[in-house]
Amino acid sequence: MTESKRFVTTTVEIEGREEIAVVEVPAFEPQPWGKDARLDTVGHAVPRLDAIDKVTGRARYTHDIHFPGMLHARLVRAGIPAGWVTKLDLDRARALSGVRAALTGADLPRIPWLGGEPLFGPAVHYWGQPLAAVAADTEAIARDAVRLARVRYRPASFQVEPPAGKASLRTGHFGVTPPETRREERGDVTAALGRAEVSVTAVYRVPAVVHQALETHGSVVHWDGDHVTVYDSTQGIFRVRRELAEHLGLGQHQVRVVSEYMGGGFGGKNSCGAYTVIAALLSKATGRPVRCIWDRHEECVDAGHRPETEFRVTVAARRDGTLEALDVEATVAMGVDGWPGGPGKIFQELYRCPNVRVVQRFWYGNVSGMESFRAPFHAEGAFALESALDLLAQKLGMDPLALRRRNHSTEDPAKQRPYSSELLTQCWTSVTQRIGWDGARKRRKGSGRFVRGVGIASQIWGAAGGPPAYAVVRLNRDGTALVQTGTQDLGTGARTIFAQIAAEALGLPLKDVRIVVGDTDGGPYTNNSWGSMTTPSVGPAVRMAAEDAKRQLLEVAAELLRVKPDQLEARRGRIAVQGGGGASVTIRKVTEQLGDIMIMGRGHRGPNRSGVTVHSFGAQAAEVEVDRLTGRVRVLRIVAAHDCGRVVNPELAESQLHGGIILGLGYALFERLLSDSQLGRPLNLGLHEYKIPTYADIPEIDARIVSVADTVANHVGAKGLAEPPIIPTAPAIANAVFDAIGVQIRELPLTPARVLAALKTPS
Repeated sequence: MTESKRFVTTTVEIEGREEIAVVEVPAFEPQPWGKDARLDTVGHAVPRLDAIDKVTGRARYTHDIHFPGMLHARLVRAGIPAGWVTKLDLDRARALSGVRAALTGADLPRIPWLGGEPLFGPAVHYWGQPLAAVAADTEAIARDAVRLARVRYRPASFQVEPPAGKASLRTGHFGVTPPETRREERGDVTAALGRAEVSVTAVYRVPAVVHQALETHGSVVHWDGDHVTVYDSTQGIFRVRRELAEHLGLGQHQVRVVSEYMGGGFGGKNSCGAYTVIAALLSKATGRPVRCIWDRHEECVDAGHRPETEFRVTVAARRDGTLEALDVEATVAMGVDGWPGGPGKIFQELYRCPNVRVVQRFWYGNVSGMESFRAPFHAEGAFALESALDLLAQKLGMDPLALRRRNHSTEDPAKQRPYSSELLTQCWTSVTQRIGWDGARKRRKGSGRFVRGVGIASQIWGAAGGPPAYAVVRLNRDGTALVQTGTQDLGTGARTIFAQIAAEALGLPLKDVRIVVGDTDGGPYTNNSWGSMTTPSVGPAVRMAAEDAKRQLLEVAAELLRVKPDQLEARRGRIAVQGGGGASVTIRKVTEQLGDIMIMGRGHRGPNRSGVTVHSFGAQAAEVEVDRLTGRVRVLRIVAAHDCGRVVNPELAESQLHGGIILGLGYALFERLLSDSQLGRPLNLGLHEYKIPTYADIPEIDARIVSVADTVANHVGAKGLAEPPIIPTAPAIANAVFDAIGVQIRELPLTPARVLAALKTPS
């Protein structure tokens, strides 16, 4: 008899990059909830469990945390984009009444930070880089103290944008040395380009944009003896705990991280920030709680961004539209640091094409570093790929939708293996029927001031989730349940989702289930909430824990009902013989019989299945109106259809689609972080200068889920949904503008100036 392994290796895709990890195999896995499963709670649009707390103000965000005697921290920031600090004098700041502590590099342990250099080190890499910190009784005093700091510099040469003809800027004071070029190819692109019957080549550009989460980055930290408690606006409480413990030289058992509620992250709050470390050190120095929260200007300067990227794309095809080759060169302006992902990856994944070459160059310069931003790199790549396909369709005289259908792939073209499920053709059909594809394209004909057009774009995204993720379910004496898991709710409704899954598995009404998340001391480990992973990662762990608890519960009930446990089922708060016709008992009656003997179920996420690819798919169509006199683009309607496996809560899923589409709308029309190439500093800081979509900009949104449980992905049947809706939004809008005016605009955002310039371009 062969003993099964307890630990195995598996591949987990996180935000477009793959990681191989050793993970624990579950002791058992429940039977998947298939498409015919009888489900009372899962799949139903129940209200958010935290809705009342949020609308009444009872929900406590990190910004709401206040303690008696709490100090406020502010930072001294660099006033040059590159160079060295030669003198930093905080004497006047320390002397100000109400200032309780000040920290410079000389006061800190050597904490590696930017490119391995210490936090508050003398080298300056970008305008606004933190140099020192003060803590004071009030926010106003702390701001005054910062203004009293005297700093002298030795400036150095700098670059805030890639110089023409150079792929990477390497200067010693950057302290970053990742690979500057990555190259991947399948097939023989050069030969395919040589024999292709039709080809198009174009250069596309997307800007740097910032996350602008409603709640800015920040922490409130309090030391108590040798323990430290952190209230943090974070997507990863356990990652912050680990990194802060390493920075402070503590054991992880000495650090507690809490994120009760969070006002958005979008990928920008995945790690322990400088604000957390600074607040912790100031709290230790003063013995008082310290609050360090970025203001809106700091959020634009120092919270990371989606990187500016330039693509040179060649698409080659046969005359019938069959793709022969995709050739893309991408230059990514990372800033001072960041992880070099893959804006070219979507070219390898989305369509059937035998010959694909991707060359990616990562350029480093004197602006703050890139951070993951909802569908990192895929949103950038989708604009270039989907725009290039529409350009090819124009040259072929072919309908853009027909071109996409011709090159649809029913298996993973990059790994040449099957998908766990794939409903992209159904998504195309759904959006084109609802937007009236043929009729809408005919309406745009005309030469008046206002012209209309429609455009379509597709998306693909790694949506499998994966381990590690753990959960515990405790049944109380009164028949209610407490579910504990160490994830965090970014505002996506994770509490509600997991309560529905647990209630379904336990056979309890939703009102009898409580979820505890967002506390490293209050639940077992889960990974960051990133990469559309939370529901497909933590959901199966919660279900397994609930099934484990139910198994024990049915054993007790079997004694009471004098039957075998496998003859029983639990539904709607009662335990009865399957098929009816026998005795039954309430769950509360069973737990009361146990008294204070507690049933505890444990669950964790198992490894992903090998040999298959778990992706989400989707399509969006946009209808726009272009004012040929002013150049203004007005989006009239966006229609979306997305394949994300089983939908646990349709209302929350629709909310996710709306949120991603609105972010994509800003990317398409307004947003860009501007830097002065002569001064080396950002220009449009704050929400007045940096425009995001407001209510007046948001069009009619008709967003739907093509919902079929993916039981190969996991036994809940869910795939990730958070990232996908932003991916096709900007290219669909850009393609609609192309359809309206007959000229393609190849740079985002689609500003009036760019539209007017395009209208003057000879067709």
